[in-house]
Amino acid sequence: MFFNFGIIDALDILLVAAILYYCYRVMRDSRSLSVFFGVMAFVVAWFVISQILEMRMLGAILDKLVSVGVLALLILFQDDIRRFFYRIGSGKGAKHWLAFLRGKRRAPVKSDLTAIVRACASMSRGKVGALIVIERADTLNDLIKTGDTVNADVSQRLIENIFFKNSPLHDGAMIVQNRRIMAAGCILPVSHDLAIPKELGLRHRAAKGITEETDALCIVVSEETGAISVAQHGEFRLNLKTEELDEIINALNEHE
Repeated sequence: MFFNFGIIDALDILLVAAILYYCYRVMRDSRSLSVFFGVMAFVVAWFVISQILEMRMLGAILDKLVSVGVLALLILFQDDIRRFFYRIGSGKGAKHWLAFLRGKRRAPVKSDLTAIVRACASMSRGKVGALIVIERADTLNDLIKTGDTVNADVSQRLIENIFFKNSPLHDGAMIVQNRRIMAAGCILPVSHDLAIPKELGLRHRAAKGITEETDALCIVVSEETGAISVAQHGEFRLNLKTEELDEIINALNEHE
């Protein structure tokens, strides 16, 4: 059978490997890596018993478990599956590939996102609480609708006015989309992870929640301590200096 190995077989193996690698990344980012290894171990055992050893009775039982297990996985990981199909449907990945094949490179753009760094530094000194979400590949349109539309250029003065303690919008999140402040006072999903340190408040839980569900970058300024933190992929970087936040924002600009 090895002499009949052709291009289609190689392509088949590469596609399966790519799908498994993507599943591995999704599970790793959502802290479900142990589930991924457990599923893979079960699939390997099922394949050996059913296809290689040809144990009919045990194979039939495992076949039933596989059919039920697929439905269970769809229910457990429906959010991850939804994001996967959204990225396919959005066409953003295809656009990047087409731009690469055509040899077109976008010239660096001086971004107004650096105003976020200056605003966070000022709010940190004054212990003004803030929650800023920067959209990346995953759309945040559904969350933008929960707040008040701003649709303005990113500026230090506007950010500080939004999060001023007497402002009606200071308790919600500000969402930046396409280098513009699209909305403020937005409601974010809150993480229920019990591993979050108790000293972190609701803003930090919201930051973790949105970065668990999307690839957004979230900046938090603590109202109690003035500490600046960044959340991404469900992970925190706490007590950042202004220079460190500036590096993160600049890295974000380079990848856009």
